[in-house]
Amino acid sequence: MAERDYRRLPGERYDLSAIDPSDTGDYEGKKKGEKELEKRREVLLELQRKLHVDGRNSLLVVLQAMDCAGKDGTIRHVLGAFEPQGTQVASFKVPSEEERAHDFLWRIHKAVPRLGMVGIFNRSHYEEVLVVRVKELKPEAVWRTHFEHINNFERLLAESGVTIVKIFLHISPEEQAERLRDRQQRPEKQWKFSPGDLEDRVRWKSYMAAYEEALTLCNTDHAPWYVVPADKKWHRNLVVSEILIETLKNMDLQYPDPVADIDSYVIPDIE
Repeated sequence: MAERDYRRLPGERYDLSAIDPSDTGDYEGKKKGEKELEKRREVLLELQRKLHVDGRNSLLVVLQAMDCAGKDGTIRHVLGAFEPQGTQVASFKVPSEEERAHDFLWRIHKAVPRLGMVGIFNRSHYEEVLVVRVKELKPEAVWRTHFEHINNFERLLAESGVTIVKIFLHISPEEQAERLRDRQQRPEKQWKFSPGDLEDRVRWKSYMAAYEEALTLCNTDHAPWYVVPADKKWHRNLVVSEILIETLKNMDLQYPDPVADIDSYVIPDIE
């Protein structure tokens, strides 16, 4: 279902205006959705354990979204099903002085999960064709070359055993406004409120144009993009869990062979 409903074939254009951020597909509602998510979390945990002992591949989950779309919530409610010792999360904010002294992929490559691990990118290398573009931090002649660099980088990762899943959490401006007001008014959430979020909100149309081009030009068989409607948090979590379960199952993960003649061993009694 996730393959059919939430992604496009390579070369097809993404039109975000044609995708309803409040869509809930065939799911029957929040209550049933939350029960289903608990079952899927158990499946995800078992698949992660299999990924770890198989050791031939890693999984990289890239999360991109406008502010308040739920990157942190997705990590907490869906990816939180994974065992911490087999998971690593990287958040990419404004590059440091050291990072700016290297190519834009330098800090990204260092955070790629090793074989057997699950890696989660909260924002990613795509900031170089999103924020950099919208805020005009670099000339177009520079950031436009990054599309090809990104595709080549992701192909390198895929050919090195990294299975890549890229997810854009698609929120409506109306829902974002509600969540921003919630952050503004609730004391336990006020620490998350940033005036910079309002500056980005004013640039909404520019960000949507930037996302559409990035989704279209960097959607490949080896590193697909999924657009997940994110106005309904419970639905967002279900869809992401479905995408990850499908992806892990398609990796043909195997448990290692047991020791030879395992049934011949006798477990000694302890007196």
